[in-house]
Amino acid sequence: MTALDDGVGRLKTEEDEPGWEVDPDDDWGVAVVATVGRQLKLRREAVGMRAVDFGVAVGYGEDMVYKIEGGRRIPRPEYLDKADEVLGADGLISAMKDDVAKVRYPQKVRALAKMEASAVEIQLYDPLNIHGLLQTPAYARGLLMMRRPAYTQDEVERMVAGRMARKSVFERDPAPELSFVLEEWTLRRPLGGRALLRPQLEHLLEVGRMRNVELQVMPMDREEHAGIAGGIEVLKFADGSAVGRSPVVANGRPVTDRKQLHILELRYGIIRSQALTPRESSALIEYLLGET
Repeated sequence: MTALDDGVGRLKTEEDEPGWEVDPDDDWGVAVVATVGRQLKLRREAVGMRAVDFGVAVGYGEDMVYKIEGGRRIPRPEYLDKADEVLGADGLISAMKDDVAKVRYPQKVRALAKMEASAVEIQLYDPLNIHGLLQTPAYARGLLMMRRPAYTQDEVERMVAGRMARKSVFERDPAPELSFVLEEWTLRRPLGGRALLRPQLEHLLEVGRMRNVELQVMPMDREEHAGIAGGIEVLKFADGSAVGRSPVVANGRPVTDRKQLHILELRYGIIRSQALTPRESSALIEYLLGET
């Protein structure tokens, strides 16, 4: 994305870049954006540049400059890169992009990603969709575009970015043990179109070949199913602690109580025993891929 609208030369305003407001309930996010904004203002003033002139130099309206410097707007990566160049910051402003990027993700997503980043074992069952950790960017975007009331395009992109950021769990070293149970119908239904489904199925086969991943499919012809009450998430940590979540336990709130965790682990274990084995599941996905 360029600093100026294509071929028009108009400075970008809030209308051009909606949805980058700071969540007022996100204390850490508010602090990060306020700090970045303060640093931008100090450096701009240190070189004796007025906000209006700085805005022209980076391609944004004066009002947007003031909002970013006041910590009321999240600056985009290209804004920080251009500001670094204009203010001669030698990379110090650009270096803030990593922290700012995290602020883009909803607080709940960051909290979940933090737990996943330290878990040694993760057990996941989603009865409605291919789990977010397994989704390709295009498939995730397609699902989010279907939501009603509709998300804005910027909201969709922010949620896709947050979902993809969580996939770093697959790249950890040492890698956690990951177990997924998918419903066969979610692999057959071409949500978003068959053009999205085919690469999604190919991605599942690729992930399923990872040594630390067990991917199982619950076939539609099963007459018994322990997961009809809802999804299950169980994360276990190196110190022996764990956290779990399911809509039928504690109203979907994360739980750490041993009795409630035992219920979730027991139910998940039965679901796995009722599903196809990993080898059988891969064979089914390959078959579905051939039909797509």
